[in-house]
Amino acid sequence: MKLVPETPISRRQILASATCGFGGLALAGMTAPASAAYQRPLEPRTPHFQPKARRVIFLFMRGGPSHVDTFDFKPELQSHHDKVLNDGKLMSSPWGFNRYGESGLAISSLFPHVAEHADDLCVINSMHCDSLAHPGATIQMHTGSTTFVRPSVGSWVVYGLGTGNENLPGFVTINPTTSFGGAQNYGNAFLPAAYQGTTLNGKARPSMSNLSNATVTHAGQRRQLELLQAMNQRLRDRWEEDQRLDAVIESYELGFRMQGAMRDVLDTTHETEATKELYGIGDKATDTFGTQCLMARRMAEAGVRYLEIDNGGWDQHTDLKEQHAARSRGVDKPIAGLLSDLKQRGMLDDTLVIWGGEFGRKPFVQFATGRGHNNLGFSMWLAGGGCRGGFKVGATDEIGHRAVENRVHIHDLHATILHLLGFDHTRLTYRHASRDFRLTDVHGRVVSELIA
Repeated sequence: MKLVPETPISRRQILASATCGFGGLALAGMTAPASAAYQRPLEPRTPHFQPKARRVIFLFMRGGPSHVDTFDFKPELQSHHDKVLNDGKLMSSPWGFNRYGESGLAISSLFPHVAEHADDLCVINSMHCDSLAHPGATIQMHTGSTTFVRPSVGSWVVYGLGTGNENLPGFVTINPTTSFGGAQNYGNAFLPAAYQGTTLNGKARPSMSNLSNATVTHAGQRRQLELLQAMNQRLRDRWEEDQRLDAVIESYELGFRMQGAMRDVLDTTHETEATKELYGIGDKATDTFGTQCLMARRMAEAGVRYLEIDNGGWDQHTDLKEQHAARSRGVDKPIAGLLSDLKQRGMLDDTLVIWGGEFGRKPFVQFATGRGHNNLGFSMWLAGGGCRGGFKVGATDEIGHRAVENRVHIHDLHATILHLLGFDHTRLTYRHASRDFRLTDVHGRVVSELIA
């Protein structure tokens, strides 16, 4: 019997036949670490280096407050009122500016109560972002991207730090907008579901759905949950690579624990009358936002890592004088009360408070009584959490149209927030779709001059 001679196998044939095997190895490498890392998603974790801040409270003024009418004093704009330039007719600020504190920070008469904290504020007058439209700018402020679905800042913070209280979520957002990106602004995107923000409504007394059960006792709920979780766990054992089941199990447990803990945190009835007055609670103009700020302080004190309060209505293309005055009147005293309360409790030193909108407004008049959007230059301020108080970073041009000195992009702001929390923003990454993602993408620098 004649044997058929062996045919040599080429390298191309080997690679072609082994392709599926390589894919399997890659899939195993991608899924195994993620599954293993999800065992305790909210467990407290140590950052890269010693942090200056332990938590963040973001006071988001949705719509775009005018920087030249609030925290960016432009005398030249006042003297050139009604002057026509290529971009339009200049409009001076209807409000006067004064200098406050030992630092002499210039602050508009729109914020007389916040002005009392001038020496605690670090004002960035050179912010800029990539979008002139509300949706893109709002999403970028919250996620770093104007176009792609990316995890929100709060989700990144909790992914890095975990929560300070296992009975509370790590990330809470109060009165979140349903427009301008909606849930993207507090979403987890490709991060595990445990890092998504928990929402409270924007009512006068913010609350969370399903914190109580009128038909089943607490003990009865516990027995029901144990049965449900046993079934979930059996399914989880069969599908080890599917971390969505981990999210379900964790969320049910957290939800049950929150029914007791969150009710206590949201109950402000035991606060002193002096504290309520500090926040403006009981006054029609300040009651809602004041209550939200007080709840934010209580949740921060209880261990929530990242809190946001969304305050809309700052988009004044017309009636700037009337509407900005109304908006500032509703938030000025509560914000000052929050800063005072944190300081009295010794919490301001390690709580980073951030104020600002998605962009600012142009120094030109629009529709006779308002101002248009401005993403080229605007203001935000930070307080506490390791920031230099009574300090100003950067500058816009003489009329407040463009950031021209020490320009700070949103990526830079995000890098700085993470730095204050103890993270190198280039190293806080998550593996997704075969690449490492981070909040600042491939951008961002730490604004070191604002750090104390």
